[in-house]
Amino acid sequence: MSTKPGAHDGLHIESIDNAEDIIQAFDCVCEAFGRQVRDGVFMILYPGWETPEGRMRGAARMVSRWQSTTKNNNGNPNTVFLKATLPCTEQPGQRAIAGFAIWVQASNVEGYGDPVTKREDLATALNLEDLFPGNEPEQRYICQTLSSLQKCRTEVVKEKATAVPPAVMILDMCAVDPAHQRKGIARALVQWGLDEAKRRGNLECLTEGSAMGRHVYAQMGFKPQCDIEYAVDNEFLARSRPSNVFMRTGGSS
Repeated sequence: MSTKPGAHDGLHIESIDNAEDIIQAFDCVCEAFGRQVRDGVFMILYPGWETPEGRMRGAARMVSRWQSTTKNNNGNPNTVFLKATLPCTEQPGQRAIAGFAIWVQASNVEGYGDPVTKREDLATALNLEDLFPGNEPEQRYICQTLSSLQKCRTEVVKEKATAVPPAVMILDMCAVDPAHQRKGIARALVQWGLDEAKRRGNLECLTEGSAMGRHVYAQMGFKPQCDIEYAVDNEFLARSRPSNVFMRTGGSS
């Protein structure tokens, strides 16, 4: 996948092909989801994100996910990690990562994408015992929160099993460093996925839009379907969770 010029002069959007870029991109995620908006889902999934040690652990987990990317029956990666880069003013000739996105081709039909992880498999998929060793409440809370967040996408992927092709593209994450927001970076990262979805067979696109991102997504064809409702145990009700809206390009508002 070649480099594409973005809306901002000098902005490039391209797929990541090395672990070092994943590590640098994770800093954008921490600044946007952690420091700027204090996203409760992000912070529970990446404990210690605000410390050097925590960021190293979080980046390592992101690298591990990148390294385990599978391919569909057309040879395309089911998960694409994108970076948005701008010319680095401090180092002429170099580029700095200013934004990051993850697009996932998902399907319950083998060969057409990665299946959405079932709730009962989340603990294993996320390696929660390693993340919170011996801490059953935290592990339970993560599973409840993440399965609630992804409930609507899971239902749509299940419905699409009879579609042609039986798959969707999911904007799983989109983050822009606060220092580089309002430069068209998020829009360019989203447009890349919309174009790729069309190339892969006019696939419908889904996402869980945050309060910050949903307005951009709506302008680009995503239609709001419903607010995300978090089904968690009473002991967790007081915890902060983000206000997300499930959105899809082919659904009705």
